[in-house]
Amino acid sequence: MADQEKKVTAAAEAEKLNDQMMVRREKMRQFADAGVYPFGQKFNRDHHAQEIKDKAEALEADGTVVRLAGRLMALRRHGKTAFCVLRDLSGEVQLYFRKDVVGEESYELFKLLDIGDIVGVAGNVFTTHTGEITVRVQTWTLLSKSLRPLPEKFHGLTDKETRYRQRYLDLIVNPEVTQTFIMRSRIVKGIREYLDGRGFLEVETPMLHNIAGGAAARPFITHHNALDMDIYLRIATELHLKRLIVGGLERVYEMNRCFRNEGIDTKHNPEFTTVELYQAFADLEDVIALTEELVSGLAVKLYGTTKITYIDKEIELAAPWPRMTMIEAVEKFTGKDFSKVTSVEEARAVADELHVQYTEHDGIGKIINGCFEEYVEEKLIQPTIITGHPLEISPLAKQNKDNPLLTDRFEAFIYGRELANGFSELNDPVDQRERFLKQMEERALGDDEAHQMDEDYCRALEYGLPPTGGLGIGIDRLVMFLTNSASIRDVLLFPLSRPEQK
Repeated sequence: MADQEKKVTAAAEAEKLNDQMMVRREKMRQFADAGVYPFGQKFNRDHHAQEIKDKAEALEADGTVVRLAGRLMALRRHGKTAFCVLRDLSGEVQLYFRKDVVGEESYELFKLLDIGDIVGVAGNVFTTHTGEITVRVQTWTLLSKSLRPLPEKFHGLTDKETRYRQRYLDLIVNPEVTQTFIMRSRIVKGIREYLDGRGFLEVETPMLHNIAGGAAARPFITHHNALDMDIYLRIATELHLKRLIVGGLERVYEMNRCFRNEGIDTKHNPEFTTVELYQAFADLEDVIALTEELVSGLAVKLYGTTKITYIDKEIELAAPWPRMTMIEAVEKFTGKDFSKVTSVEEARAVADELHVQYTEHDGIGKIINGCFEEYVEEKLIQPTIITGHPLEISPLAKQNKDNPLLTDRFEAFIYGRELANGFSELNDPVDQRERFLKQMEERALGDDEAHQMDEDYCRALEYGLPPTGGLGIGIDRLVMFLTNSASIRDVLLFPLSRPEQK
C-alpha cells in the first residue's frame, strides 16, 4: 500500500513538474519573440554579492554603479516594484526593481523571470529601512532561462540519491554543500603547499598498469585493443613512486585518483583520491611526524585551532598522537594477548573465542589483524597511531629489526577509520622477491587481493633503493574529518551510483 501511495505521489509531482516546465518554455518563447535571446552572452561584472555587502557603506556613499551576475533564488513582486535575491559563489544579495527606473518595456520582460533564472544586473547600492543592503537595479539582462523549477524552499533537496546524482542541483539549493567543496579545494591546496615547502616534487605516474600492485585490493580490469592485452586501473601509486626514488628523485609525491573494485559505503567509493609520498633516507618515524604535522596544520590553517568537531565528538589533532602496537590494542579491547601466541592453532583458538572469522590459509598475523579490525578500529576515536603490523599483512614494509615477525609500519586512525598508512620501505630486493612469491601462493589459494609478482619492480630494487619512508593518506577521508561530513559521498562531487531507474 505504501509503495502504491509513493507511485501516485511521484506521478502527481511529475505532472506538476511538466506543467511548470511548459509555462517556463512559454516564457522562453516570449523572450525570443521580444528579441531577447534566452541564453545570453558574456557579462562583464565588477562585484560579487559578498563584496557588495562588505563595502556597502562606501559604495552607497559614492553612488557607485555595480555590475553583478548570478542566479535568482527568491522573487517577490508588488505591482510596479519587486525584490529578488541573487546568489553567486560568494553569497546572496537583495535586488530591487522599479518599473520607473528600469523602464516599462524592461519591466514587462522582468515579469517573465522565474526563480532559478541567471541574470546580470547593474545598479547602485542602498540600505532599506529594515537595514537590508540592496542593489537598486538600473539595467538587467537575461543570461540563462531556467527551464526546470528548483525544489521548493520549504522541503528543499533532501533525498540523498537525488543530491548525489544531480550534484549540480544540490550545489544550487544547498549552499553548505558548496562550502564543503570549497573547503576540499583549500585542503588539497594546503597539502601541496606543505609538501612543496619541504622539497617534495609532485609527479604523475600511470593510471593504467600491467600489474595491479602496491596494495591488497581487487582491481578493475580493462583491455587495450591495439596491444591486445588486459590492463588494470591502478589500485595504488606506490610501486611507480618508489621506482622514482631508485632513480634519484629523493622526495616525490602524487595526489590523484586510485580505483578499487570494492563495495560502496560511507567510507568507500570505487574511485578515490590519495596522496602518496616517499622520502629517501627517512624512516617510519619521519612519516609519522609528517602525518601528525600535516593534519594538525591543516586544521589550524582552516579553523585556527587543532580541535575540531566530527559528528558527535570533539577531536584533538595536536601532535603527538597516542600510540599502541596492534597487539597492545587487541589486548586492550579484548583482553587477549597475542604476544604469547606462538602457533596458528593458538591464534585460531583465540579467534574462535572472539567469534572472528579466518580461513584455513591465514597465519597468526592475519588472525591478529582480523581481531584488530573486528574489535579495535571503531573504538579509536581520537587520533591514534597503530604500529607493529604483522609481516604477513605488510609485504612492502621493512621487517622490524627486533622482531622479524613484525614490520616497521603504522596506520593512523580517527573516529574509527583509517586515515593514513605508512612504513619504512622494504628495500632488500631478495626479501621483496620472496614476499611477492608468498603473495602469489596466497593468490593461488584463492586470495584475489594478494599482490602480484612485479618483476620490473624487483629489478629496480636490485639497482638500489635507499632507506625510504613512505606514506599514503586518503584525501576523501581527510576532507570528511575536516568538513564534518558523515559520508564519503558528501565530499565527492560525483560519487558512483547505480544507473537511474526510469
